[in-house]
Amino acid sequence: MKLTDFRYEFEKIKVPTHPVEPRDSAKLMVLNRAEKTITHEKFSDIHKYFNAGDCLVLNNTKVFPARLKGKKEKTEASIEVFLLRELQPENMLWDVLVEPARKIRIGNKLYFDEDLVAEVVDNTTSRGRTIRFLFDGPNEDLYAILDRIGEMPLPPYIKRKPEEIDKERYQTIYAKERGAVAAPTAGMHFTDELLKKLADKGVKIAPITLHIGWGTFRAVEVEDLTKHRMDSENYHISQETAVQINETLNSKKNRVIACGTTSVRTIETSVTASGHSKASFGWTDKFIYPPYDFKITEGLITNFHQPESTLLMLVAAFCDYDFLMGAYAEAVEKKYRFHSFGDAMLIL
Repeated sequence: MKLTDFRYEFEKIKVPTHPVEPRDSAKLMVLNRAEKTITHEKFSDIHKYFNAGDCLVLNNTKVFPARLKGKKEKTEASIEVFLLRELQPENMLWDVLVEPARKIRIGNKLYFDEDLVAEVVDNTTSRGRTIRFLFDGPNEDLYAILDRIGEMPLPPYIKRKPEEIDKERYQTIYAKERGAVAAPTAGMHFTDELLKKLADKGVKIAPITLHIGWGTFRAVEVEDLTKHRMDSENYHISQETAVQINETLNSKKNRVIACGTTSVRTIETSVTASGHSKASFGWTDKFIYPPYDFKITEGLITNFHQPESTLLMLVAAFCDYDFLMGAYAEAVEKKYRFHSFGDAMLIL
């Protein structure tokens, strides 16, 4: 398939700038692939579609306040630093984006609130730099400062300033492993009560980690999808999670249901020759688009995605392209909310 196959009319679609309250009151569209049926529910009803013994895979990455406002040394010109990833924790080296890039050069010192200082040590791209925080305390203290002075990195299509509440709401309730600059948004619909209902029903909850990078919003610029390259993102699958997934696969009657495209990419990255999950960690640049033979994923919870996005392509590979695009047309007609703070879809 080609890039233009994933275009659809977007102008009239509602893209919310804030989430609904409570979290699980979002709409839920349920797609049955075998019967080609569509059902409309509330997300709070999703537990009805799980059976005892099913395995729900959740990405427990945690978004940190990655956007910092500061001043450049001497000139005191206003600058913005976007923390992409920590390169060397022991040396407090970070890969970042800077604005305005033309004014920030190697050797410059950058000053932020609470007397936090960083030095530019390398150029990586036109807007990319490597910086070193000049901080004498332990790493946890540095993160505490970043938590106080940083802003949450809302998606570029949300045209408002970050708010303090975003530190809680642009986050899943089970976020644990800090390192993402974008949230695994399908999981933001879950509440503690809903997860308890699933656990009480006998559903296995299996956490994985994939630290989502800013590249998740990067546009695909080639018509031939085989030539597109995803940015690499750090992931981890524990031995306990691999065992839970494999027990479910071996049962034959139960399903592995992934929450979010990041969970899918993670569990489809680490697969044995026999089609089972294996514990591992590292980096993945896995790009899933039609056609694709899924080895582990048997169900998917996801949001409604932008046209021509890699997320939409992954969902089309799992769902069947024509069925999915028909479902999107129905979602527009029924005024579903799209994107990060929008409604959800369950595909079985």
